[in-house]
Amino acid sequence: MKKRVLSILLALAVVFCSGLAFSASAEDAPKLKFNDGKFKIMHLTDTQDVYPASKTMLSFIDASIKQYQPDIVILGGDNTVGPAETKDEAIKELTSVFVENEVYFSLVFGNHDREQGVSNDELLALYQKHGGEYCLAYDAVPELHGAGTHNLPVYSSDGSKIIFNLWMFDSGSGVYNEAGERLGYDCVTEDQIKWYESVSSELEKESKVKIPSLAFQHIIVGDVYDVLFHETAVEAGELTRSFNGKIYSCLPKTENFDGFLFEYPCPGYYNFGQFDSMVARGDVIGIFSGHDHVNTFVTELKGIKIVNTPGATYHSYGNDLVRGMRMITVCENDTWNFDTEVVTVNDLAAQNADFAKEAGISSFKIWLCDIAGNILLGLGKLSSVFSKVISIVG
Repeated sequence: MKKRVLSILLALAVVFCSGLAFSASAEDAPKLKFNDGKFKIMHLTDTQDVYPASKTMLSFIDASIKQYQPDIVILGGDNTVGPAETKDEAIKELTSVFVENEVYFSLVFGNHDREQGVSNDELLALYQKHGGEYCLAYDAVPELHGAGTHNLPVYSSDGSKIIFNLWMFDSGSGVYNEAGERLGYDCVTEDQIKWYESVSSELEKESKVKIPSLAFQHIIVGDVYDVLFHETAVEAGELTRSFNGKIYSCLPKTENFDGFLFEYPCPGYYNFGQFDSMVARGDVIGIFSGHDHVNTFVTELKGIKIVNTPGATYHSYGNDLVRGMRMITVCENDTWNFDTEVVTVNDLAAQNADFAKEAGISSFKIWLCDIAGNILLGLGKLSSVFSKVISIVG
């Protein structure tokens, strides 16, 4: 009975506070607007470094902002992983790049951010403290699972109306059983989904039209396996993966995505219906995740693009072929679509001689990585033939 009462109270809090969260973000926060008919987002995920962070990574972020002039930078989780005693310095170091470039930023948390003994609520306060007016992250409804789930409306060039929206979800950390054994990763939960549905409906009511939007979270939605891999009836250890009550073979449907798939995506242990909810609402056109550092794929399922951005870290695992960030561009006259591209460290070095020199990246390395990448992408396209054969046989 107590659980039921608490559940009802939480649901009421979500419905009541969602309107307040929308009003606060729309009226009090600095307005994000389309500029010259475009809105540009830099998705920077898995910076995942200690303090002091890699100079090359910080230089890459700084040079990328200057080169691409994003309207907002979105940190995709696993942003800092140093010990508790240096968290303040680490966050100040990272956010100083945005403050010095006078660019707005927001963020979601990953599975590693809070593992050093500082809660995500405390971390959010540090980002707000050091980011000042440039930090747009906030906690829409503190009672929700995790910390920092919020939305950011984007206005037309003249600032007269909301024509786009950004969703930020804390996708949690790990899931454990009663014995304390880890079952897998967390995901966006039921209360966050109800909050999204409520705020989405409120945006539509206020604007009198559905507002197209993009969602950002650290851990990818499990539904992506339906479009990336073939189902199989037999479980075969490392050759298969199990999600959503289904078993998937290791052979990807390479014809279904663009970019690199260097590792199995790692979604949550549970699936509470976030993706289905977004399909039903019909306003989310893309879901962006990090978490899997060496994946850069873009795929589509039921009208929603599911996108993985590679890690920018030099501290955790990575791959020089893909290490970098992702740019996303939405045009004001076509807000139901977007363009996106991965910009690797090598890509930026090829464009910016000063950065290449500072990072110690030679033209030979740039050429070699470019050739290797093209060869691997070509082999991936060839393997789609085998993927289709498997599909037909299945």
